[in-house]
Amino acid sequence: MTDRPSQARALPVPSGRIARFARLGSMAGGIAGNAALGGLRELGRGSRPEWRNLVITPANLRRLTEELAHMRGAAMKVGQLLSMDTGEILPPELSGIMARLRDDAHFMPPRQLKQVLTAEWGPDWLRGFERFDVRPVAAASIGQVHRARLRDGRDLAIKVQYPGVARSIDSDVANVGALVRLSGLLPKGFELRPYLDEARRQLHEETDYAREGTCLQDFRARLADDPRFVVPEFHPDWSTPQVLAMTFIEGHPVESTAEAPPETRNRIAGDLIGLMFRELFEWGIMQSDPNFANYRIEKDSGKVVLLDFGATRPLDAGLIGAYRRLLSAGLRGDAPGIRQAATEIGFLDPGGEPDHQARIGRMIDMVFEALNAPGEFDFTDSAMSQRMQAEGMALAEAGYVPPLLPMDVLYLQRKFGGILLLGSRLGARLPLREMLEPYVDGA
Repeated sequence: MTDRPSQARALPVPSGRIARFARLGSMAGGIAGNAALGGLRELGRGSRPEWRNLVITPANLRRLTEELAHMRGAAMKVGQLLSMDTGEILPPELSGIMARLRDDAHFMPPRQLKQVLTAEWGPDWLRGFERFDVRPVAAASIGQVHRARLRDGRDLAIKVQYPGVARSIDSDVANVGALVRLSGLLPKGFELRPYLDEARRQLHEETDYAREGTCLQDFRARLADDPRFVVPEFHPDWSTPQVLAMTFIEGHPVESTAEAPPETRNRIAGDLIGLMFRELFEWGIMQSDPNFANYRIEKDSGKVVLLDFGATRPLDAGLIGAYRRLLSAGLRGDAPGIRQAATEIGFLDPGGEPDHQARIGRMIDMVFEALNAPGEFDFTDSAMSQRMQAEGMALAEAGYVPPLLPMDVLYLQRKFGGILLLGSRLGARLPLREMLEPYVDGA
């Protein structure tokens, strides 16, 4: 879940398939109409316009972002997945839209919220509560979170799913995919269908709050004896497939610790990176969404609070082994081993353009050069990211199209990138190589 941004407002969620289809159709028609009018103006000036330039206008981009944020559900999720980890390969215009969709989520007005909760809990549900805050504390693509206190004294966070999201998944995914194709924003040869299929699969999982409750309980049990983390308690008596009830934990955003003393910032970043390594190499199961809002700092203890387990997924054992071999080879400086493991994962394609493969190989080498450098890893050092960005831009200009990687790889790369970004935001410095070594011994 994401903290509700200042520009978010109460807007009813269109819940019927016909209503959602009509909104997408109206948006597509409006964008196409604006493009056509722009084309006529360009022709009147004697120039030959390109469709892509007619579509990519500030007005059209604003309309697309706002409409997808209004619809929520699959309409937002497809966009988020499209930018999951194709890095600098996708055009900046599309990346900009998806960055907005990661941050923007309007919320249901009180009347619609009450209708949803009455359908889930029955007409007398308010009698069970001493207090229920109708203004959400957080909102995202699937649902919004409210703080409430039961008459028995329990302080709860109530996650409420937007109406119509679950039953509109398949049609939303197909319609948004058609809209993205219409935009002309994707690189030529980019295979969109696997992303749409994955968006559909993930959304069906994330709208199953009973499944998320099970994942919440699983992580709470795994970390029960770990003094560094807090996981909310699941409350099944107030949970349904569309409502998730858990203990409310008072805390502040993890990024608010950016001004804390260095030892505090390093501790928090180190705890989350260490947890990520445990998820990957010990448990084989990962909460794959690294959104900053999924981590908070408990008010009194300073522990890291872990939230939102809808994107929890098991990882393929063979892929875990390949990552272990890649890290082991990289930390040893074993160039042939790096290439072999990178090929096994899918980063390198022996049949691809040699120049493209060489650039990708250099990007992988940059990562290990930074890991193997003397001293602690400085997350704020922008030299590596700037070099990586330059290589990525060069690849795009050379006509490189991202390969069809296993979805587990994309989710892992997203998690790595998000946690590294958090380390940068906190200004952390950590012995990253030393933290990795226990997981790669004997690989």
